[in-house]
Amino acid sequence: MQKEDIRLRQVIIHIMDSTMGMPVLSDQVIDFGSDFGDFLRAHIFRLLESDDMKKCSFDEDSKVQAELEAYNEENFIPVSQKLGELLYGVMNKNIDIPPADLLVVEYEVEQQHFLALLKMNYKTYYTHMTDSDPWGNSNSVIKQKAILPGENQKLAEAALIDMTDKNLKIIEKKYDVNGVKTNYFSQLFLQCHGSLSPKSKLAIVAKAVDDVQKKFYHESEQFEVQMETKSIINQALEEDGGFAVPVLIDKIFKEQEEMKEQVIEKLEKYHLTETEVEPQNPATTRKYGKQNLITDTGIEIRIPMEQYQNKDKVDFITNPDGTISVLIKNVGSIISK
Repeated sequence: MQKEDIRLRQVIIHIMDSTMGMPVLSDQVIDFGSDFGDFLRAHIFRLLESDDMKKCSFDEDSKVQAELEAYNEENFIPVSQKLGELLYGVMNKNIDIPPADLLVVEYEVEQQHFLALLKMNYKTYYTHMTDSDPWGNSNSVIKQKAILPGENQKLAEAALIDMTDKNLKIIEKKYDVNGVKTNYFSQLFLQCHGSLSPKSKLAIVAKAVDDVQKKFYHESEQFEVQMETKSIINQALEEDGGFAVPVLIDKIFKEQEEMKEQVIEKLEKYHLTETEVEPQNPATTRKYGKQNLITDTGIEIRIPMEQYQNKDKVDFITNPDGTISVLIKNVGSIISK
């Protein structure tokens, strides 16, 4: 899929500035010319590519879902206004949730209809201002507190809703609600539930494996075990686009049943023991494409994974005194940077 495959149909913007005491709801859709259209498509495409998005389903008593059940192209404006009121009601009760503009976008991809709810939290930037008087122009700098995120910036909260089955993907950030860090966007506004994002799944699995290995292996053995684990994960991501958690655990721990059991125990609390992990964004998996090593003498070495896996290129040798030598072989040239 390309960004150009996103076909915009209707767009409206509502002002969710909690400092004003009430939302400013628009009664008209807005024109999305080429520049603004590209801005919207860029944000939607970034969300579609993001491994921070998690798949969710609406709760039975979700007020947002109830509004969407009656949605059609003709009532786009009043439905969007109701969604704005619901979001503002949550924001107005919780001062830590940042003010924003809510862009509601109806779009389609390959004739399938979607609704995007893009909460664009305000950014603060400085800009110039010119005053004119009888003595000439006076230029100054002022602070703008309601600037929208640029098209290359991540949104903290957003939802992409499939209008066919009402399933959705969301990205969100926790804020204080009654003194507790809460995913207000999913729990209080959308009233939905779902699985962890691919990025979170990968991080949790990797940490669980690392914690168990540190428990069972001596410090002098850990670097080699961790490198091999990283190599196994990278191979699964490169060749298969992801992995099934039980298969990965078997590859890493082989016949070490006690270690397997402890990793599984750690993953059970996240319901990840039988899941598939399939990140799609290269930024998520990039760190598994190389080995970064730092010696106790301060030497740093970065080895591309394909070189690490080739014993004709790099080798790790354990010396009789317990120290480790790294042998880099068959180098054609060296460049100093």
